Amino acid sequence: MKISPSLLEELIATRNATESICKPLQIEDYVIQPADFVSPPKWHLGHTTWFFEQFVLKENAPSYELFDKNFAFVFNSYYESVGKKVVRTNRGNLSRPGVKQIYDYRAYVTKMLINFLTENDISKELEDVIQIGIHHEKQHQELLLTDIKYILGNNPLLPVYDENFQENEIDTSTQKWLSIPKGLYTIGHSNTYEFCYDNERGVHQVYLNDFFISNKLITNKEYLEFMEAGGYKNVLLWHAEAWDWINQENIQAPAYWHQVDGKWYQYTLGGLIPLTEKAPLTHISYYEAFAFAQWKKMRLPTEFEWEAAQHKFNWGERWEWTESAYSPYPNYKKPDGAIGEYNGKFMVNQKVLRGASLATAKNHTRITYRNFFHPQLRWQFNGLRLTK
Repeated sequence: MKISPSLLEELIATRNATESICKPLQIEDYVIQPADFVSPPKWHLGHTTWFFEQFVLKENAPSYELFDKNFAFVFNSYYESVGKKVVRTNRGNLSRPGVKQIYDYRAYVTKMLINFLTENDISKELEDVIQIGIHHEKQHQELLLTDIKYILGNNPLLPVYDENFQENEIDTSTQKWLSIPKGLYTIGHSNTYEFCYDNERGVHQVYLNDFFISNKLITNKEYLEFMEAGGYKNVLLWHAEAWDWINQENIQAPAYWHQVDGKWYQYTLGGLIPLTEKAPLTHISYYEAFAFAQWKKMRLPTEFEWEAAQHKFNWGERWEWTESAYSPYPNYKKPDGAIGEYNGKFMVNQKVLRGASLATAKNHTRITYRNFFHPQLRWQFNGLRLTK
């Protein structure tokens, strides 16, 4: 079958959107890797291109010629089954290939992709790989924004990425506790016509007890109250691991908060601004979300409670920490081959986040989407919603 015009259009738009994110950068910004969980912007540009070259062109277009035979080693991420790779912590040491060469690589692969997909019939299996590639690149668009923020936010000059970038949309609705009745709830992705990742499949039912969930995310002002009440000094609020973490790392506030002359400021992609107290809290770890909930004598929702209740509140400004460990659904089946490395092998020692954030790409959100991170990480736009 021929590729659908809408899928081809989405592919081209996705490729263009990634490059648009990088337009405000200076050439030096492309190479920095200030932490092991951050990747240099130029690596994201190359990796999302390698994905299509490796899994679409190389495996399906017999006459395709690699742009550079060394790029698979440089831009592979964690796909052990397709070859060796540069260790993640060394991505920032790669002064070569240069930024221009990586943009040439993107242009070459995008052109070859379009030619191949418009001139040949494709199988349903290959269409699925293209869909994964598109959404994989959308994931990296969000990572690009959060990695860029980490890179610039750890520069002592706190440079502006884009003065028009808005991070703090205020929810003006009145806070309410939404009542969710006990019963069986269906969880998981069941729409066969809509894209989803394998970790969302395995539709099943869960029994939930009665609970209440807030219609609003916790704000900066509410979290500031926790800090002023000594929340970071009260050992009884924290997991043992979390207590070790905040003391070893000297964590005393959310990421990107700066106290200047006794007043709190927040670094945003639009620059350093006075803390917007009514804006939803962000850049906190699971550890901090849990401790805050303990302080309020409440808790975080499980991912199942979140999915059962999400139609009753607005979501999408912040990824929301849940109390659920990232694990497979019943009857989960990891796909064969290298694509099977995409989600399944990370189902250990991580917590699920639900919803989306202001940095999430268009057409990339679903009520069943399961994001996941280690509990100490907070460079994403993470927030929390309370349950009781």
